[in-house]
Amino acid sequence: MNMEWPACLNEFEKLLFRLDSPSVAIDNAVCPNTTIVKVDSARKHGILLEAVQVITDLNLSVTKAYISSDGRWFMDVFHVTDINGNKLKDESLISYMEQSLSSIHFMRSCSYEGVTALELTGTDRVGLLSEVFAVLADLNCSVVDAKLWTHNGRIASLIYIKDCDSGCQIEDSHRIRKIESKLRPVLKGDNDIRSAKMSVSMAVTHTERRLHQMMFDDRDYERTPSISSLKDTPEVSVQNWNERGYSVVNVQCKDRPKLLFDAVCTLTDMDYVVFHATVDTQGRRASLEFYIKHSDGTPISSDAERQRVVQCLQAAIQRRASQGVRLELYALDRPCLLADVTRTFRENGLNIATAEISTTGDSACNIFYVTDVEGYTPDTKTIDGVREKIGSSHLKVKELPLIYHQEPERNEPGVGVGGAMLLSLGSIVRKNLYHLGLIRSHS
Repeated sequence: MNMEWPACLNEFEKLLFRLDSPSVAIDNAVCPNTTIVKVDSARKHGILLEAVQVITDLNLSVTKAYISSDGRWFMDVFHVTDINGNKLKDESLISYMEQSLSSIHFMRSCSYEGVTALELTGTDRVGLLSEVFAVLADLNCSVVDAKLWTHNGRIASLIYIKDCDSGCQIEDSHRIRKIESKLRPVLKGDNDIRSAKMSVSMAVTHTERRLHQMMFDDRDYERTPSISSLKDTPEVSVQNWNERGYSVVNVQCKDRPKLLFDAVCTLTDMDYVVFHATVDTQGRRASLEFYIKHSDGTPISSDAERQRVVQCLQAAIQRRASQGVRLELYALDRPCLLADVTRTFRENGLNIATAEISTTGDSACNIFYVTDVEGYTPDTKTIDGVREKIGSSHLKVKELPLIYHQEPERNEPGVGVGGAMLLSLGSIVRKNLYHLGLIRSHS
């Protein structure tokens, strides 16, 4: 594999890179339904998250995974498909994934450069995003990319902006203070004086990981969930395996893209280390099991901590869950486009549950999930009226592709939340090691 070295690396650093780089093998022949991705690497905190992040950033789905660490080495096996449930066939995609996974120790860089990042948190309400975009348009700021999540009545958003005239990053401190002074009152509204927050950053981190961190810091997991989200609450249990010193986290929930990333991201940012894990999806359900310890090697020690892990994982899974109707806007980018579109949503009683904004050249691709004011799916008449005002040729209702998984190759018993017995956990770990090729079968 050809590797382009950064100019800043000397020969000794390049040697260390070669010695410490993960070993990656991608196999399309072994399994008839999925592409198998194997990653062997030196174990360090966060390395599993980096690997999962590479896969999910390519919009690939993990249908199964076997993860295990042995001493100072970490071994991962992922069964992946594209978003439609098909094996990977694009050789350029496979090559890019292999190179990215091989360089995660040293070469993880952010795709956003030359932009100013706005981090916003506050109370969710109809029209909030419309007001934010209107202020930015008035201040001659161009929105390059943006993501917004809402959960339990809270909102977190990362908005990447440039100067409209120059197309450059906004670095002038006086102008940045002006942006902050105009946006803070919008976020606070009439009833969020204490908890609304805004910050400006030039150093851009991974967007979705940062959104999780913002929601976690805002303690959205402690807030009362909406009635519409209660029906899909993930089942999470945490038990201690005292004999081996692990805490065992079991998650049963509806399957969806990026589910594994959301769970691993949360555990990592809560300073837990995942030593072993299994992921299994059947139909539209997913089962995830993690064997974790604190970074100091100790398991979870109290019921309060155990309950916090349950709440945080439930919140992390639900933040990204699709709500309402998915609307996709494809149009020529122009000043005030986002302000105009989101104002139309607000005037018709549509609340934006999640949003993903991106621009490429002169084109804008914006994805919105919208609900009514109570968090339920809006009626067809309202959606049709909004499309007519914005332009039905530009704003389309889009159905999500079904994540279709074939029947499992082996009938492996799942581990239910209520029925998991700690005495059986040793056999599960041995099964993981067998799949990773670390031990031989004795059956």
